[in-house]
Amino acid sequence: MIFTETKLKGAFIIDVKRLEDERGFFGRAWCKREFEQHGLNANAVQANVSYNKVKGTIRGMHYQVAPFAETKTIRCTSGAIYDVIIDIRPDSPTYKQWIGVELTEDSFRMLYVPEGFAHGFITLKDHTSVHYVVTEFYTPGAEGGIRFDDPAFNIEWPIKPSVVSEKDLAHPGYREITLTK
Repeated sequence: MIFTETKLKGAFIIDVKRLEDERGFFGRAWCKREFEQHGLNANAVQANVSYNKVKGTIRGMHYQVAPFAETKTIRCTSGAIYDVIIDIRPDSPTYKQWIGVELTEDSFRMLYVPEGFAHGFITLKDHTSVHYVVTEFYTPGAEGGIRFDDPAFNIEWPIKPSVVSEKDLAHPGYREITLTK
């Protein structure tokens, strides 16, 4: 695997190192040892799938608070997404900064999201599926969210949203959230 740290401290883009031949390619998409060699949390406890019917579907911006904060490794398994993360760690040098990364079924690219980040995406194609590996069990009451269009961050979504859940629309602005439970 090829690990590239982003401008956000602790967040990585992970590309599959491909061993190619006439059949196609083979590559490793997960290796506990390689994650640990890069100082990343490799203690996966749960894998989740998100299927999205319509292009322009927004999911986010979600996070879990300590002591249930989680890291996520995200890959788009069909279709395409624009994946966005925001550093919401008050003591971080990249606090309140965000990045967006296009993940597609053809790229096999993944995004590693450390604890203390809000995460969300918009689908760029109909019938898009996203696979998450997370390091903490989902804990009701420990989840939080920030509006995807919060002016505190000015996220530049590449397309206009067409579907946003009532729950995601009800997320407060950043100034209104509490990062501990």
